[in-house]
Amino acid sequence: MTDKPRILTGDTPSGNLHLGHWVGSIENRVALQSDYDCFFLIANMHAFTKRAERVGEIQRYTLDMVKDWLAAGIDPDRCTLVLQSEVPAITELSWYFAMLLPFNRVMRNPTLKSELEQDDVGDVYSFGFPLYTVGQCADILAFRPDLVPVGEDQVAHIEMTREVARRFNTVYCGVDSHTEDKDFVKAGGLFPIPQVKVGRVGRLVGIDGKAKMSKSLNNAIYLTDSPKQIKKKIGQIYTGRQSLDEPGDTSNTLFEYVRTFIADEARVRELEDKYAKGDNIGDGHIKAEIADEINTMLEPMRARRAELEGEAGDRKVIDLLKQHARKANAVTEETFYLAKQAMGIDYGRRELKPGQ
Repeated sequence: MTDKPRILTGDTPSGNLHLGHWVGSIENRVALQSDYDCFFLIANMHAFTKRAERVGEIQRYTLDMVKDWLAAGIDPDRCTLVLQSEVPAITELSWYFAMLLPFNRVMRNPTLKSELEQDDVGDVYSFGFPLYTVGQCADILAFRPDLVPVGEDQVAHIEMTREVARRFNTVYCGVDSHTEDKDFVKAGGLFPIPQVKVGRVGRLVGIDGKAKMSKSLNNAIYLTDSPKQIKKKIGQIYTGRQSLDEPGDTSNTLFEYVRTFIADEARVRELEDKYAKGDNIGDGHIKAEIADEINTMLEPMRARRAELEGEAGDRKVIDLLKQHARKANAVTEETFYLAKQAMGIDYGRRELKPGQ
């Protein structure tokens, strides 16, 4: 254990990670590893909300996502990888937290409503689908973190987590409900009220220029894409501009990518100025420059990812997850024990079997 402030964040395995994941959260995680006690959650149980009958796919996506994390710079010697299904306290806390949230509050969660509308499932979704939003509160609070780095679309989820933490501290720990967030633990609460840290780009639009980058919308550039694939995908960005001397709109998708992936600020300003004036600069030139910058950034990731391919890579990841489950359970079992004490249902502290 460490005295560093603690972080918990993670992803649901749904395939390879893309640039939206990188700028929205993963880049933050890599940067914060030295200064925080980091727990990164692989939410494989949440994946069952949409793919309960495709367990092989969930397993494959789980391993692929962890490989993408490691390739992106997540260091298993400086963080703990948490496989959700291996941490029983998360599931158990979900039950108790569900009693602290009115049903209507859960269904008003903006992210949940958006997912239901986007997937167009009507009333044919499983009971577990809205339940996962409560489970996400447990994902976070089981580790009692100070900070939760997330993408912009997850902020609503974190606010519900903060509500649960306040409610638990008030109902079971006797903390005054008017206590400021920063003082809940000092006042006797079990759960800190976690703060949110959004990535430098809260919401990266996809190459279609219409919606957030997403695998399901087929508008994503993946961390595993080849240089050729990236060049082709960047080339698909449409601006509607017709000629080199036509003034362009620098608020378009193309320039969102310029500001996101070209690190030289002076060069960004130069491109913006020339484009806005129609100063003999074409979309194709800018697209090529963006593709080069993205490929330069991804090249070391591709090299690390190649070392994890095949069955040997799978075994390495599985062994790593087993090792890290021990620390994850040490932390969450302590939380669960303290929560049961607060709720008056403490009948002895359990011990998980070796390896858990």
